[in-house]
Amino acid sequence: MASPKLDQNLQRWLDNYNQLLAAWRAKGVDLTPEMARDGLATLTTSHVTTSPSVAMVMDEPLVVDGRSISLRIYHPAPDKRCGVIIYLHGGGHMAGSVTVYDPICRKLAVAANHIVISVDYRLAPEHPYPAGLKDAAAVISHYRSLLATLNIDYSERLVVAGDSAGGAMSATMAHRFQDDDATVIDKLILIYPSLDYTMSHPSIDELADGYLLERERIAWYFARYFQDYNDRRGASPLFMDISPSFPATLVCTAGFCPLRDEGFAYVGRLEKNGNSVVHHHYPGMIHAFLNLEDIVADQCSSLYERIGKFLAT
Repeated sequence: MASPKLDQNLQRWLDNYNQLLAAWRAKGVDLTPEMARDGLATLTTSHVTTSPSVAMVMDEPLVVDGRSISLRIYHPAPDKRCGVIIYLHGGGHMAGSVTVYDPICRKLAVAANHIVISVDYRLAPEHPYPAGLKDAAAVISHYRSLLATLNIDYSERLVVAGDSAGGAMSATMAHRFQDDDATVIDKLILIYPSLDYTMSHPSIDELADGYLLERERIAWYFARYFQDYNDRRGASPLFMDISPSFPATLVCTAGFCPLRDEGFAYVGRLEKNGNSVVHHHYPGMIHAFLNLEDIVADQCSSLYERIGKFLAT
């Protein structure tokens, strides 16, 4: 069987990107959190240039234990009772925001016909592990009271979704709440998720350089996320216990993503445990291809469509 090939449009974009990256490194510039944040924002705004209209969009804070968590709520059909997706954005636990991910969450709300609650969780290194997870858990535990306060009717069908680091957080939430009768997560959506903080799978080394997300950058993110916390295996969703009540899960992986193999391993664990899991693999894609939509529009459209079908069943 022939080896998968990188999408030609992505290859051309990566050739240019890697030349710019090499020139930047040659100057000896040290990466900072601010540069990582600006980089993800620029990447997304430059390559996700269409944004659908959503009937209702509002920014609302959720105040829990004196802490305010900023949320952006998207409702595609305010006259109907829709299910709810709590979305945790990617960015290495250090970058990303509800503003950066606005067009992606708009597309998700329309494709899934769900209310989407996008979470501005706290970021490292200012707020290391597990601050962002605490914010995510607070939103999952209290989103119903917030929607009731806003007079937003909704269906008691909760979906937690995220990409990359947000996928790691989403999976962690699914494990944390899997046996919680008070807060049932119905479905879980993981888009090229980070699931193994030990960085022990072959694709991390096989695709270490040249494919946007690089091994050195991953290690840099994790060092600033965990700081003095040493149990990275225990924090990894791949190694967490799975109960029979774990939510039905959709996992999307990319062939040229260094996180590819841990996604496959996670699917394998769910299958072995008899849990419901659907796996869609995009062999010619790289990590974060949703943030490069203008380059690979058909594949992004396919992903949104598959999410919609997964949630419709």
